[in-house]
Amino acid sequence: MRASDVSRAMAAAMSTASSLDLTVDDAIVLHDSNKLALRLLPCDVLARVAHAGDQVLRFEVELAQRLAESGCPVAALEPRVPPGVHERDGFEVTLWTYYEPGSPQEVPPADYAGALERLHAGMRTLDVPTPHFMDRVEQARRLVASPDRTPALADADRELLAGTLRRLRRTIGERGGAEQLLHGEPHPGNLLTTRDGPLFIDFETCCRGPVEFDLAHAPEEVGAHYPGVDQELLRECRILVLAMITAWRWDRDDQLPNGRRLGTEWLDQIRAALDREGPDTPG
Repeated sequence: MRASDVSRAMAAAMSTASSLDLTVDDAIVLHDSNKLALRLLPCDVLARVAHAGDQVLRFEVELAQRLAESGCPVAALEPRVPPGVHERDGFEVTLWTYYEPGSPQEVPPADYAGALERLHAGMRTLDVPTPHFMDRVEQARRLVASPDRTPALADADRELLAGTLRRLRRTIGERGGAEQLLHGEPHPGNLLTTRDGPLFIDFETCCRGPVEFDLAHAPEEVGAHYPGVDQELLRECRILVLAMITAWRWDRDDQLPNGRRLGTEWLDQIRAALDREGPDTPG
């Protein structure tokens, strides 16, 4: 979120919670990207704030409720207030349970895979309209194809990303296979380590596709513990996801801290992965 909007967004979250009879004296920024995540104190509530008109928060609330009812490992909405999206001062605010962090250690791969498998099982029972994962690939491709939007991307790097996205979109699409509702980005940053076990958050990137696309966001060891995985498809999805997130880091409007440094590192990782496959793979 733009720096000029952060203080207003924090005030909107605090006043929203206060109007719902929660005690709020302070707000701590936990995450700032296109949306703001705040810990409100002393009521100890997690607030997510977006500019008004962003339908993703409403979708997240509805989906989280349905997944929780199915017993999925997802973060819960704040039980002391009515569920929903609250509008204030040009912002939309949703209120969630704040979970004290559990062990600082990484989630064991088997536990990570088990939580994701349970999430996917619950998602298979839902029929909700979402984009296809290839729509997100196309968004990344258009970004790479636009020098105006990615002006700092060198020509050789642009060609590398464009060729990788084009080839993998084709080869993965030709595989066919089962598809379902997915989290979209179940990477470690979207998995809370809590006293209640691992819980997934942030469903704004939900899409339809093969489970291997979700697994491609998780640490490599996780895929070995998820049953029935097509390991070749997973390998291709890992490179595809790496190319997508690299493209986003070169967006002139990207606000991720150290995003450009990560974009450079990931370009090297893509080259290394393609070198392992053979010299003609990007075309």
